[in-house]
Amino acid sequence: MAQLRLHPDRALPAGQDVRPVARRIYQATRELSLLCMHGHVDAAVFADDQRFSDPAQLLVVPDHYVTRMLVSQGVPLEQLGVPRMDGGQVEADPREIWRRFCAHWHLFRGTPSRYWLEHEIAEVLKIDIAPGPDTADELYDLIDARLAEPGFRPRALLDAFNIELISTTDSATSTLEDHARLAVAGLGARVVPTFRPDALTHVGHAGWIRQVRRLRELSGVDTGDYNGFIAALRSRRETFALAGARATDHGHLTAAAEPLPVAQARRVYAEACQGSVSDTAAAAFASHMLFEMARMSCDDGLVMQIHPGVLRDHDPAVHAAFGSDRGFDIPVAAEFTRALQPMLNAFGRDPHFRLVLFTVDESVYSRELAPIAGVYPSVRLGAPWWFLDSPDGMRRFRELVTETAGFYNTSGFVDDTRAFLSIPARHDLARRIDASYLARLVVEHRLSEDEAVETAVDLAYRLPQEVYAPATSTPTTRT
Repeated sequence: MAQLRLHPDRALPAGQDVRPVARRIYQATRELSLLCMHGHVDAAVFADDQRFSDPAQLLVVPDHYVTRMLVSQGVPLEQLGVPRMDGGQVEADPREIWRRFCAHWHLFRGTPSRYWLEHEIAEVLKIDIAPGPDTADELYDLIDARLAEPGFRPRALLDAFNIELISTTDSATSTLEDHARLAVAGLGARVVPTFRPDALTHVGHAGWIRQVRRLRELSGVDTGDYNGFIAALRSRRETFALAGARATDHGHLTAAAEPLPVAQARRVYAEACQGSVSDTAAAAFASHMLFEMARMSCDDGLVMQIHPGVLRDHDPAVHAAFGSDRGFDIPVAAEFTRALQPMLNAFGRDPHFRLVLFTVDESVYSRELAPIAGVYPSVRLGAPWWFLDSPDGMRRFRELVTETAGFYNTSGFVDDTRAFLSIPARHDLARRIDASYLARLVVEHRLSEDEAVETAVDLAYRLPQEVYAPATSTPTTRT
């Protein structure tokens, strides 16, 4: 039977001159509270506070990091229990799904998924058996029994994980009912929403008209014309802020933030309402709306997060059969310097504006993002995310941005995941990698060890606390 034993120095540098220093720096951050400011765990998980159903539904089915690896080796999504949009037949036995995952455990060697899963099994679930074809059933039973314990309910895990604050990501047309339930339960200041308006700012897609109608219902503002649409979005942002929101979140194909003349914006919006908007006009309107969202952030103080450069749903057949977020979102080259210039010229030095930039295109780290964050007071660089929230990806990020932007023009580590149990693993990994990078600077006599420890604490806790601090100013409206 394969035993699961996590080495205390995992992910720390191999060199015997650097490792002891890294170990001491890491120990200074290990027990710090977690600030999870860019998360995607469903608020209903905490509002309902029900036991997780089974190991497969917890660790395999919803995790596109896991399923995409298995799909790449020929395992159909149906065999992994991923539901079909048409209600067609898929594997319904969670034990069979788990067995299939364990039979392919070797595929995850060298991946961050393995690091997180091992941490979840060994550190969170307190089980010392590694996945594998011969251990699948025993491991399933042990995990299932653990999930039945009261201490493994979602709210109890907030305490067990030492999560001080966690954000969810919520559509602009969400009722925020789950957050209202959490407020009643005394968790309204600990689990906060994030405003995600993509379904409204990308006009012309299937379902956009329905989204606009819902916006009108929830805001009480007539969205029949462009001015009403903008007013309704402002109203929803205010509702989110009152519910505790600290930030907005924007997923666009490009970072373009070019404002349109108001007359043109009105015309494109009217065309979208009539169902006749062109792809070119829709793209221009999305760019315009990023600019408008920045204007609104200056007014209401919500931190603006942008993560462009991803071609969503690369395989249309998979999207049609299974919907979005199934592992078929593929990065494309991103450009920030020219794309963000209109926004930053208008708001980049505004003390009320805070912009956090994420990317999955490493080629822009040192060429564009670090120089932008290194001069505009409003800009911070978000932590590596998605394909880059890995040991080597995090190392490359520090190496490529620090010399130009420093440490203090970054957001610190903020996890980006739907997998609740992986959150402590992701923060732990980030703290180990930052400790490793800082230890090298100490050994090279570029920092004192005291400075390195202080910086590590800042990256793990103080910077995200500062970057995502709640707005203190009274909202205004700028024209």
